[in-house]
Amino acid sequence: MGEVKALTGNKCATMGAALCRPDLIAAYPITPQSSVVEGLADLVFSGELNSRMVQVESEHSAMSVVQGAAAAGGRVFTATSAQGLALMYEPYFRMSTLRLPMVMAIATREMTSPETIWSGQQDAMSVREAGWIQCFCETNQEILDMIIQGYMLAEDKRVLIPVNVCYDGFYSSHLVERVELPTQEEVDAFLPAYSLPAKLDPATPQALDPMTPGELLMKYRHNHLEAMQAALPVIDEVDAKFAAAFGRSYGGAIDTYRLDDADYALVTVGGMTGTARDVVDAMRESGVKVGVLKLRFTRPFPVEKVRAALANVKGFAVVDRSVSFGWNAGSMYSEVCAAMGETLAGKAHFSAIGGLGGADISMAHMENVVKTLTSLNEPGRADTLWLMD
Repeated sequence: MGEVKALTGNKCATMGAALCRPDLIAAYPITPQSSVVEGLADLVFSGELNSRMVQVESEHSAMSVVQGAAAAGGRVFTATSAQGLALMYEPYFRMSTLRLPMVMAIATREMTSPETIWSGQQDAMSVREAGWIQCFCETNQEILDMIIQGYMLAEDKRVLIPVNVCYDGFYSSHLVERVELPTQEEVDAFLPAYSLPAKLDPATPQALDPMTPGELLMKYRHNHLEAMQAALPVIDEVDAKFAAAFGRSYGGAIDTYRLDDADYALVTVGGMTGTARDVVDAMRESGVKVGVLKLRFTRPFPVEKVRAALANVKGFAVVDRSVSFGWNAGSMYSEVCAAMGETLAGKAHFSAIGGLGGADISMAHMENVVKTLTSLNEPGRADTLWLMD
């Protein structure tokens, strides 16, 4: 057991990455992520972390640098937000489709325009089809722990897919919470030494990413999708191993709160979940049986777990901090509805959108979601609810 400290979410990302002993870190600042790589630079240049720090001129370069090091068998790390994620999209997509494992933190932020630097989940949600595993964290402790778990998951031979650890910019990245910081010895005992099955080596020359005909590309995509689905039980395994080593379990791909006997469910992503829990407690006291389904992983999407968790509720609302432009709804709302399949027809459901551009999702907003949900008398989709004052 290490120290108990008061840490920001960005500091938790810094310490989580450092404890995993990365061989190389690429650093480029962008609000609200900047202090993650600044903190790692401090550790490297003070001699506290034995890692190569490469300061690059852009996020595109950051992902390209870690990609090269990962292809040579190194454990690597970087972090970004919003326009930085957009700028690195080409090598970001290539990182996953080359099946190079790594962990990258995303302090989530709205995308421009209109110009904004404030919190939202649009950046991470917009790249969810780029082949990465995506985890969304509720607390600062979860940020630290999931970076450690993320390496074990990404480097598992059944998976070999890079992992995004996402958390709410400014709300999580800059606010302070109580965090249990594990020791280096504890993390070393938990996280195995890294060995990439096929890596670039002058002693055994090989081609990396040659021009690939469609017939072979089909096989690569098929294998990637199979590995993504294979990651679902590995997520549970890693969570169980982490619980045994550190005493903290997050439930795997989803987490639930007071959902077993619930008539209604709030489906949440990230830091808003704490507000939802408080509202559930308050509504329960007034006799409304409501619970929470927290989506921890959005890729791979935990279809069977979502369907099972919502099997017995009369209705649900999915609260999003991002929008799906094609559906006049939140990003995760369409995903949850798709996961429900035929069972969706018997339930009332709607999309709730709030917290864009740094706007708060308050208890009053969540209470309004529950009241709207309980007022629906017929199964089927209701209009999208915008959480605006």
